[in-house]
Amino acid sequence: MSGVVFSPLVPMVVIVALAGGLTALCLYAAWMRLTGWALRGLGGLVLLLALSGPSLKEEDRAPLTDIAFLLVDRSDSQSLGVRPDQIARAEAELSASLDALSLDPDAPLEWRRVEVGDASGADEGRGTLAMRALSDAVAGVAPDRIAGAILLSDGQVHDMADAPGLDAPLHLVLTGEPREWDRKLSVVAGPAFGIVGEKVQMTLRVDELGFVPRDRDAVTLSISLDGEDVLRLSVPVGEDITFDVPIARGGMNVLQASVAEGTGELTPRNNTALIEINGIRDRLRVLLVSGEPHAGGRTWRNLLKSDAAVDLVHFTILRPPSKQDGVPVFEMSLIAFPTRELFMEKIDEFDLIIFDRYRRRGVLPPSYLDNIARYVEDGGAVLVASGPAFAGVESLWRTPLARVLPADPTARVIEEGYLPRISELGARHPVTAGLEDYAPRPAVDGVPGWGRWFRLIDLEQTAGDTVMEGPDGRPLLILDRPGQGRIAMLASDHAWLWARGYEGGGPQVELLRRLAHWLMQEPELEEEVLLGDEVSGDLLVTRRTLGDVAPTLELTAPDETIITPQMVEVGPGRWEVRVEDPVQGLWRLRDGDVTGVAAVGNAAPREFENALSTDEVLKPLIDATDGGAIRVSDGVPDLRRVREGRNAAGRGWLGLADRDAYTVENVSLTPLAPAWLMLLLTATLILGAWRIESR
Repeated sequence: MSGVVFSPLVPMVVIVALAGGLTALCLYAAWMRLTGWALRGLGGLVLLLALSGPSLKEEDRAPLTDIAFLLVDRSDSQSLGVRPDQIARAEAELSASLDALSLDPDAPLEWRRVEVGDASGADEGRGTLAMRALSDAVAGVAPDRIAGAILLSDGQVHDMADAPGLDAPLHLVLTGEPREWDRKLSVVAGPAFGIVGEKVQMTLRVDELGFVPRDRDAVTLSISLDGEDVLRLSVPVGEDITFDVPIARGGMNVLQASVAEGTGELTPRNNTALIEINGIRDRLRVLLVSGEPHAGGRTWRNLLKSDAAVDLVHFTILRPPSKQDGVPVFEMSLIAFPTRELFMEKIDEFDLIIFDRYRRRGVLPPSYLDNIARYVEDGGAVLVASGPAFAGVESLWRTPLARVLPADPTARVIEEGYLPRISELGARHPVTAGLEDYAPRPAVDGVPGWGRWFRLIDLEQTAGDTVMEGPDGRPLLILDRPGQGRIAMLASDHAWLWARGYEGGGPQVELLRRLAHWLMQEPELEEEVLLGDEVSGDLLVTRRTLGDVAPTLELTAPDETIITPQMVEVGPGRWEVRVEDPVQGLWRLRDGDVTGVAAVGNAAPREFENALSTDEVLKPLIDATDGGAIRVSDGVPDLRRVREGRNAAGRGWLGLADRDAYTVENVSLTPLAPAWLMLLLTATLILGAWRIESR
């Protein structure tokens, strides 16, 4: 390959300026009819040509092989219907055509296969990233060597913003059938949080896409909450549906909405939607009933008042009816307390009732305490922090509340220093499991790193579970479930020593927090529970139990596949198993009578939000590169080589551009004329002009 190139001896600006001046002088001389102006102009032109440095450039070129790409989409949506067979057939025929083109000596071609799967890792859930795969493939290839790219896909690409700039045609070989239809359920609006005891509002929408049959069935929407059906209704298509869902408990509530699969529908994967709603309590209403004032009374009050989410009502008996001090009643500034309204009419409005060293003094009649027992049996929560009076005649045990108490006093009060310890059962109970980790000092040889207590009410346990023990293994903290409610009994009034930091203190705040959550039946503090959570793309199933027998776990996947993995004990009463690469959707967990649910990813991943095969997504890029789109159902297209810039697609065929790429192996430059010759020619022309003018 040869051609003329210029290497100016002076800046081009100077040459252009000189050329302009020369042209102006020649025109002026011609206008004035001066003789010899033409020869002088030719001399100046030769001089300018010499300054531009003309050379003959000769290149030795070696042709380069053009490169084509075959991208095969193997994402989940390609597993629907006839698509797997279409992919296998089209890939085989296209590969054979590319192999045949690569043998053409006049237009050598190299082709590369690129697999496009589901997005994983940090991109999980983003759908089919075909454009990123194409960008990565062409990144290491010179743009002038790319003959084109062929994408074997259903056309549902979710990263068009990452499309590379191609100077070659992009073709789409489309899988799927031309007359597909699909039903799609989507969440228009749904809250992430809900107040326990109230309802949240959800808005869903059902759409039908593609060639929808006229004789399809009516659309019925089913709503389940934590695996239990709560709503079923017939819904219109193409309209927003708004309804209320009650939030009955705290913690994560998994709501599943689904519509039935239609006859001939492409896939039911997008007929289901999962919404996780975190149930929270608006305010924690606590009634603190104190007996005689003592050092720990203010600790209880300060602890509860420090939490902004707690509404505290503190009922303190400052002057019992039996007290005779001679002070006239009219001189007292105390107002009448609404005792009946509080303990009879509004008792059910409280989430938790705490009795702190309460003793019978006639302030609360038996009917009031009987109402509190009824409150517990109907689902309420009571915490009893016992003082010395519990062992005597003024004990709560001698009231109607005794029928829900899990222990009887022996009338003995032990006053000696001791370290509260977690019982063997307490090591597995969620209220006290791992409580040593919150101690101010690490445990040494099994001795907890917290301070001592100095009083214990001796109890004879009659029900419930002892999770903390005092000296000689006596019950210190007992938890029980009378009726539908819960009760906790602390056989000491010295828990305040931990809050005051005596001997380093202890985890009183964490213990009370766990007690309150357990008493209010929060799911994370349940003793027998199955929990599932998505961790790094896997399903982590946790079984918490007070038993010591390995759980018999049964997991039901969203596609109704049942697996029974073996769980591993990772701590006292805590078993775990990890299911790798789980199917996305709602998993049902079961171990005997204990059940649970777990939401993994989206019930309808982005791959299935719209699974209809179409060229509409890629059409702008196909048109911009002069490519084409052909359905496999119309026949696998033939492949041809076409001249660059020519039409690259037609009926039944697709073209790959012949780029004529090359590499330069050697370059030689030969000056068109020696400098002396250019100067001689210039001088001759100028002398000739002078000779003509001198005649």
